[in-house]
Formats: sequence, structure tokens, C-alpha cells
Amino acid sequence: MLVSAGSPPPATLDDLVPRALRDRLDGLDVLSRRILSGKLPGERRSKRRGQSVEFDDYRQYIPGDDLRHVDWNVYARFDRFVLKMFREEEDLAVHILVDASASMCSGEGAAGGAGVPSKLVFAHRLGMALAYLGLVAQNRMEVSVVGSGLGPRRAGGVVTLGALRGRGAVARASAFLLASLAQPLEARAASGADLNEAMRTIALSRAARGVMVVVSDFLAPGGVTRGLNFLAGGTTYGSAAGRYDSHCIQVLSRGELDPASQTDAGLVGDLRLQDAETGRWLDVTLTRPALAAYKRRLEAYLQRLERECLARSMAYLRVTNDEDVGGLLLGTLRRRGVVG
Repeated sequence: MLVSAGSPPPATLDDLVPRALRDRLDGLDVLSRRILSGKLPGERRSKRRGQSVEFDDYRQYIPGDDLRHVDWNVYARFDRFVLKMFREEEDLAVHILVDASASMCSGEGAAGGAGVPSKLVFAHRLGMALAYLGLVAQNRMEVSVVGSGLGPRRAGGVVTLGALRGRGAVARASAFLLASLAQPLEARAASGADLNEAMRTIALSRAARGVMVVVSDFLAPGGVTRGLNFLAGGTTYGSAAGRYDSHCIQVLSRGELDPASQTDAGLVGDLRLQDAETGRWLDVTLTRPALAAYKRRLEAYLQRLERECLARSMAYLRVTNDEDVGGLLLGTLRRRGVVG
């Protein structure tokens, strides 16, 4: 994998999420596909009905119902007992996990021109945009990075910024992600990054249910089955015990999907390539059969990852780092029900 020193990393919130995009995100929220009970009163419309003051619907009275909720005006007009139903507002926890490991440092300018950010920058921009709309919607937010080289680290090389809520916390989330981006490649390689262990650490450290969004290339040796199992509820990932409504957003570069498109970067003939994560070197000869075999193995892995996510009721989306973050949020992610 080619890792370039590239352009200077974003240094301000506007570099991550421009003000014009933030203005368009106001009024949106991170969505949950499940009924997830929060701990505190919030500003989120729940899928369940409760005792708030916001009217939702009527239903027929059933003996034993609380008579205080009978609509006596309806009874006076139609001689029918009906109950007023209200939309309950609940607090929701949202956790954003951004992969900041060394493998994410590739893809800048690849097969798309000088304006294409690395996977690392793209993932941090997307993570910050999701954190922004969650914070302005008054959700309880936590943001984690894995493999950044920041400290103090927990198992898997994960660092978490928690206890975030409200628009006033946007600056803290931004400073955290900008600090992650500023770490050198050497710190990432020595971070002890392990995406499986990072997902396990996060899954076992939270008591509340909530929405989990993982932004990563998911290119972990041996796959990420173990980590997905923990996010889905430990060893009972197929049951209702899963605590997270999880969204896995896989970020890949065009060059990873099709190495032949990077001939201008020297990916042709006899090469000596270095693994960005382990530092190991490998001598290879890139021929058409070798590239074809690579693409077959990659496609098999991507299909397996998608199946594993869907089998655990996790949403899966594959994107490339040359996509527009605003278009992704307001288009694809909105249609997919991640935001709305």
C-alpha cells in the first residue's frame, strides 16, 4: 500500500466540516432503527409512545387503562372511550468510532487528482460531520479513534472522548479529531491498533444502548468477525441482546479497488511494497494475472464483510475517499436511514 506524506492535515473545524455544510446539517439527526431506551429526558422523538406532552394518535380504550388519558371530548360527541397517545421523547447515546491506523493514510490523490484526501482525512471529516449533527440534536455523544497514537490508550489502541452534548461541545470534538490527524505515521504504526480489540473494548465499556457508527477501511488481518460479534451483543449477536444499532461505513480508495489505475504512481512491474501496519516488506511483480487474483480476493473479502454485517443486523455501506462528504451525508446516508 502506498502511503504518502501528502498535504498538511486539516487544522480547523472549517477544514473538517465547512460552515456551509454545517448549516445544511442543522436540523438533521443520527437515526436509530430500533427502540433504544436512553437514561435521561432528551430532545429525540422516540419510536415508542409515552407520557410526553406531544400528541401522536388515538387508540381504543382497554379496561385497566389510565382514565386520565381518556379524551372526554371524543366521548361526549361519539359516546366512545378512546385514549390520547403521546410521542415520548428520549435521550439517545451515539458513539462514533474512526479508524486512524496507518492503513488509513493511503489514497491521497490516487486515481482522482490532487484534490482527493487520504482515507484518514476523509474518515475524520465524516466522523466530525456525524458528531456535529448528533451534538446539535442534543444526543449524548462519544467519539473514539483507534490507532492514532494519541494517549492514554485502552486495549486495541483506542482513545475515547466522552460526555459530549450540545452545540457547545462541537469545539471539543473537533479539537480531538484534529489532534488525531496531526499524529505522525510512526506513532500510528506503534499505536498497537487492533480494530477487533477496539470494538470489543468499546462494546464492553458502555452500559447504555445507542447508535454506533464505525468508519474504517476494515482491512484487518484475519477480518473483523470478532469485533462485530461484540458490537452486536457478545456471543449472542443474533439475539435482541445486541446493545448497538450499528452502522459500518467502509472507506476504500480507488487504487485499492483497482491497483491498475495507479500506474502513474509506479504500481507496475517489479516492486518492493511495505505493509503500513506492520512495517514488513514484500517483493512482488505486478502482472495482469497477479492483479486479477488480487481483485478476486478483495471482492471475496468485501462480500464476506457485507454478509457478516447483515447477518448481525448491522447496516453496511462502502464508500470511496474521493466522494463528497456533504453529498454522502445528505444523499446516500439520508436515503439509507443513518441520518434524517
